[in-house]
Amino acid sequence: MKRIAAIIVNLLYLASYAQSDSLKPSFAIHGYMDIYYSYDFGSPPNHQRPDFLYSYNRHNEFNLNLGFISVKYMNRFARANLALAAGTYMSANYAAEPDVLKNIFEASAGIKISKKSSLWIDAGIFASHLGFESAIGKDCWTMTRSIMAENSPYFETGAKISYTSPNEKWLVSGLLLNGWQRIQRVEGNSTPAFGHQVTFTPNEKFSLNSSSFIGNDKPDSIRKMRYFHDLYARIQWNQAFGMIVGFDIGAEQKTKGSSSYHTWYTPVVIARYSFHQSAIALRGEYYHDPANVIISTGYPYGFSTWGFSANYDLSIRENILWRIEARTFSANDKIFLKDALPASTNFALSTSLAVAF
Repeated sequence: MKRIAAIIVNLLYLASYAQSDSLKPSFAIHGYMDIYYSYDFGSPPNHQRPDFLYSYNRHNEFNLNLGFISVKYMNRFARANLALAAGTYMSANYAAEPDVLKNIFEASAGIKISKKSSLWIDAGIFASHLGFESAIGKDCWTMTRSIMAENSPYFETGAKISYTSPNEKWLVSGLLLNGWQRIQRVEGNSTPAFGHQVTFTPNEKFSLNSSSFIGNDKPDSIRKMRYFHDLYARIQWNQAFGMIVGFDIGAEQKTKGSSSYHTWYTPVVIARYSFHQSAIALRGEYYHDPANVIISTGYPYGFSTWGFSANYDLSIRENILWRIEARTFSANDKIFLKDALPASTNFALSTSLAVAF
């Protein structure tokens, strides 16, 4: 609790320090809650869905995926954000963090370092610069996250410098990080990680993003450099129809100092059609990790899995979203369970209700 108190004090101090530099500072409190129910037809006896899923991952029970309260402050030259959260998403993704850090969804502060340009330096715990999906379900096109998003960082800790062009068509960032989805660095690891992000948005209908991660996420004694690149395009053909096309690829050294690498990759395509207060989304994806670098299966040929889903959304109110989704996986090996027996397929139905305030 002392660490959390210190974070709050530092954020409030930064806000009060910079208030004199702004004519119209803003201070806001926001909340979000996402309740879900999933039925996995594999009937896992421990109620746990396949272990490469880190959100909406409980079977045959109503549960909280993510709920948080956030406090935001911003003026012309400073910004700060603190969000405390709970839910099965937090339990799965923050399992490696010390107890005092397991409920910190975001905690960051930033300073604008140019009076004429949108050039910022931020430090703390913030959302990942990799991928087009976030932990906040209502902001994503599908109810559940893709295998791509589930197995790359949702959050990161470090410092970043970011620049947004005056016409807001370009976003460029450089990052110095503690590791691959880490708050506290791995014990015995003394190496920083690095990242970049470039987003080009020429108009409201098209956006192209390139992001990367370079670093070692293991103790120095078994150091293995990891190189990862995330590329995606978001295309909004008209008010009703849009597509997202993404492709991630990674490589990690086989052994310390080796010039040989294990590689993995994953493409995904999501198409969405919106009408009235409703939307329908279809997703196709494939994840290929033959060396079990990211997803371990216990099989010699690793993880090679296709995924498909169909999603229906209904906006009950502007801040209330109800969703239902059917999702299936098909793997090369029998990595799933069906009535306690090995199976190569998995199917689940899920529904959720998200409220933002």
